[in-house]
Amino acid sequence: MTDQPKTLAGTDGVTKSTQLPPHFPKWAAKLAELYFSGTTSMFVVHGNTFDVVRASADRWVGLGDFLAEQLFGRWDLVIHYDLARGLRCSAGSNGKRLQEMVETANKWLGDLRALPRDPTKGLAAIDLLIQKNVMADDEKRLRCAILIDHAGYVAPSGDRLDLAEQTHLVTLLNWASSPYVKRLNMAFVLIDPRLSSIAERLANNPHVASIEVPLPDADQRTAFLDAQVKATGRDITSFSDYGVAELGKLTAGIGLTDLEVLIRSSVEGSRRLDHLYFRELKKRLIERQAQGMLEFVEPKWGIDTVVGHEAAKKRLLDDADLIKRGELETVPMGYLFCGPVGTGKSFLATCLAGSIGTPAVVLKNFRSKYVGETEGNLERVLGVLKSMGPVVVIVDEADAMLGDRDQGGDSGVGARTFGMIASQMGDTAYRGRIIWMLLTARPDLLPIDLKRQGRAEVHIPLFYPVSNEELKTMIVVLAKKSGTSVNPDDVPAEIKHKGNLSGADIEGIVGRAYRTSLLAGSRTITKEALASALEGFMPSTQTLEREAQELAAIIECTDVEFLPDSKKALMDKHGGRERLQERLTAIKQILEQR
Repeated sequence: MTDQPKTLAGTDGVTKSTQLPPHFPKWAAKLAELYFSGTTSMFVVHGNTFDVVRASADRWVGLGDFLAEQLFGRWDLVIHYDLARGLRCSAGSNGKRLQEMVETANKWLGDLRALPRDPTKGLAAIDLLIQKNVMADDEKRLRCAILIDHAGYVAPSGDRLDLAEQTHLVTLLNWASSPYVKRLNMAFVLIDPRLSSIAERLANNPHVASIEVPLPDADQRTAFLDAQVKATGRDITSFSDYGVAELGKLTAGIGLTDLEVLIRSSVEGSRRLDHLYFRELKKRLIERQAQGMLEFVEPKWGIDTVVGHEAAKKRLLDDADLIKRGELETVPMGYLFCGPVGTGKSFLATCLAGSIGTPAVVLKNFRSKYVGETEGNLERVLGVLKSMGPVVVIVDEADAMLGDRDQGGDSGVGARTFGMIASQMGDTAYRGRIIWMLLTARPDLLPIDLKRQGRAEVHIPLFYPVSNEELKTMIVVLAKKSGTSVNPDDVPAEIKHKGNLSGADIEGIVGRAYRTSLLAGSRTITKEALASALEGFMPSTQTLEREAQELAAIIECTDVEFLPDSKKALMDKHGGRERLQERLTAIKQILEQR
């Protein structure tokens, strides 16, 4: 067989020997490079596959049309397949080329519309086309591309595939590894937003290249927004407080189709895109992009709002300053906030985001009972996070949320998702761009893989306030946070239950006092109402559980300066951290026997 030179051409004359046009996305350039080099002819394209792609200076099209028009724009035949529509020719917006393709397909395969949509028969028809093309004379061979949309339904992941699914998988693997196919101008592109939905034997095969389509970067968003604004026929200042370039920077984590929604909702809804409306839309669009698995949080306070924890606050403020200055190589990949329940771990994490000036998101439950859904959900979340940077990611109850590498009983799902998270947390390319905040009252239950240096590097323990002055300041600050105020002189000099009150307890006391004051006709907290609330409050009696949480926090601490004098004294009294570990183990055994 005579080898043919490989060509890959778009509508504007892109070939192996010419430079790709400037609007070409990086993922498409990577696909072209891998194809030209002869590395592979089969690609799994995943990620942001439902978004539009730039096809020219002022035109955006769907992914399938982009592949047909740009990457395979001068090929003889582009066949698109999915379960719903079966086999069909694809030429984008070029009607004449589509007609020529239909005629070519009729000669080689017959009328595609008459073929069943069943994937087994569809792949068999394509296989027949490939065999004919391999056996044809050089001058009669087709330059042919096969696009398979929603490929996870054709070759799904899982250990228990039925005979038909196994047949599909073997057929695709045969195409990918065939030396005869690789010598031809033939390419196969399997498209699915979730890489985890596609059989691992296919996605991880050395003859198959996986290419991620990321969410658009700032330049791509700005270009798209500029085109959308021009399409309205209006000046952007007539409906927006933000310019195009500013919107392009502020909309990290949002796809292009959602940016169109942002512009249209303002123009057609006759509602000005001011700060409040933009914040509302951005929150909704990012949460939708992550399919509800991220909760967008806009910090209202900075670290200066936090009472106590002076050493930890100084470290966090220094890190925030370095991030704002762009000195990202010097900041940690993440933090571990630990300590008894109610010590303000979530509040401190949110306040750090406020001091850095970056958005914050809370990772919600991404696990699913359906096969492959959990990994797919996590893929989606990580894709959004990578596009948003810089962003603070708050993971509450991290010991339960993130799982363990050795987790069993779920066909390996827990171990795979843990590996995905650990890999992302340790990716230094995102240092200072994705800042992980792991929050837990039981850091001893968190896998060491996540707590090591290079992931959640800085471990900050938080404890209950032990001084009257700190408690007094907390009452004043939390009253302000609740939308009211209290005269500092009205706070008792000696506070009952000192040392046993968490931040959540104090906030509850302030809320009770505010309620009593409102019922008495005062919008500020009265001295009598506060005294009554403090006197009547009964803190938790779970002393062993709290001691276990405090000991675990002391043991996990990475910097001695984070420990209050009382905790340092406790550690010295017991003979160091090793002895504290023995005490913690004993308490855990007692709790397990209850």
